[in-house]
Amino acid sequence: MITQQQIDAIIDAVIAELQRQGVGNERGSALHAIAPSHASELNLDLPDITTSEYRTRSYVENTRKPDVLRALMSTTPSRIGIGHAGPRYRNIPQFIFLADHAVTQDALFKEIDPALLQQFNLFQVQTQASNRQEYLLRPDLGRKLSDAARKTLQEKCVKNPDVQLYVSDGLSAAAIEHNLRDIFPVIQQGLQQAGLKMGTPFYVKYGRVGLLNDVNSIVDAKVVVTLIGERPGLGRAEAASVYMGYRPQPDSSDADRDVVCNIFNGGTNPLEAGAYVVEYIKRMLKHQASGIKLKLIEQGASK
Repeated sequence: MITQQQIDAIIDAVIAELQRQGVGNERGSALHAIAPSHASELNLDLPDITTSEYRTRSYVENTRKPDVLRALMSTTPSRIGIGHAGPRYRNIPQFIFLADHAVTQDALFKEIDPALLQQFNLFQVQTQASNRQEYLLRPDLGRKLSDAARKTLQEKCVKNPDVQLYVSDGLSAAAIEHNLRDIFPVIQQGLQQAGLKMGTPFYVKYGRVGLLNDVNSIVDAKVVVTLIGERPGLGRAEAASVYMGYRPQPDSSDADRDVVCNIFNGGTNPLEAGAYVVEYIKRMLKHQASGIKLKLIEQGASK
């Protein structure tokens, strides 16, 4: 049986390692219930290790060329220079990884704020996916509207517009909450200034990109546009994309669509992305094409 003396030794070893790695320099009372003898010494009010200071730090010991490693680390967000302790990551890089993974999980299962939808007068419909788990396991269900959604769009949406714009959570509702307030008004105002007839905007829960086809089977727009949350990366949940297609049909594929991606403050600026989307829509309407067809037409016209 392990003794109290052995427990105290383990605690001292953990504290010493944390201090050696620069995480907390003082002790306090957080482990009072575990080790009363250390109550006056231990402090676990630790700093936020997800900040840039800890993300950009090298955890490799005895680096032969530290300047080269720092230069390499500055060129990529990839997890390099994290060091190792035996067969595993060092503590701080491991904790950062777990924190980033938690952000990803939160983004996948987050629900949109109803107040945000009300702010932009977006009524909500849903695809054939009945819940988030089914949506993640069955992408095909996210490409088709539910019967109730089809009925709602038939009743509420303007038919035969020049542009039908709708919003979808995709794989990150957080991305919509981060970007909608900036990009949505820019697109709307740009289309109005261009004299284009807009359809009735709405919000789709559990939507995939291919839903453009099903939406257009109801509204019959010249161009269908969706702002959708991108697949979150580790620690990155706020990136959205805008997918567009000219007269999407039931058999339209990714080759028939265009996209403006990585939209967030720090990536593609939402305001600039909105303006670019409007210009892209104008090109689609001018050439009556999108995706590969649009590129081939424009390449031919430039020769």
